[in-house]
Amino acid sequence: MAYHFDFAAVLPYSGQLLSGAVHTLGLTAVGASLGVSLGVCGAVSRAWRLKPFNTLFGVYVELIRNTPFLVQLFFIFFGLPALGVKLDEWTAAIIAMVVNLGAYSTEIIRAGIQAVPRGQLEAAASLAMTRRQVFFHIVLRPSLQKVWPALTSQIVIVMLGSSVCSQISAEELTFAANFIQSRNFRAFETYITVAIMYLFLAFGVRWLLNRLGDRFVARRVAK
Repeated sequence: MAYHFDFAAVLPYSGQLLSGAVHTLGLTAVGASLGVSLGVCGAVSRAWRLKPFNTLFGVYVELIRNTPFLVQLFFIFFGLPALGVKLDEWTAAIIAMVVNLGAYSTEIIRAGIQAVPRGQLEAAASLAMTRRQVFFHIVLRPSLQKVWPALTSQIVIVMLGSSVCSQISAEELTFAANFIQSRNFRAFETYITVAIMYLFLAFGVRWLLNRLGDRFVARRVAK
């Protein structure tokens, strides 16, 4: 028997889909902001071999990069309560995303820092620039300019990976899809709709990050 497509069965649930998309973007915004900040700290510690943080971040990076994101999420949400640390689903999801992105962005940003020519640091020292000025104007911004495309791609990957947060009942986009499919029993129509929404979210986030890079990274570096 031929399958009869019925996308109209998804329309009554458009509110849930939009709410799920908004929550996904919220998770991504908070996770990206804190994750990249953590990555900057880790990158500086590893690139400049600041003890003992160099060793701590090295262990952290290897641990996160070699374990699945879902396991990390489950450990935070289900494992930590055994130690007396109870977190709601949103807090656990955000922490998992920050920890995951922080590890990957540490290595991405470290590559940019290590690519800064030593001659630029020596020139900055000869101009009597403060350490703060050297870090922000000579090290950090040029480094971010070099690695911004890779960092953007990693943020998009983390956004797509946030779909597993539905496993702990965080009401993001995939959670909404699962809820809708359990009500209308139209799995194909529901999940193809959500897949298209993720596609547009990925393009939108990438476009926004590229614009932010042009505005706050590339232009300021060029001055």
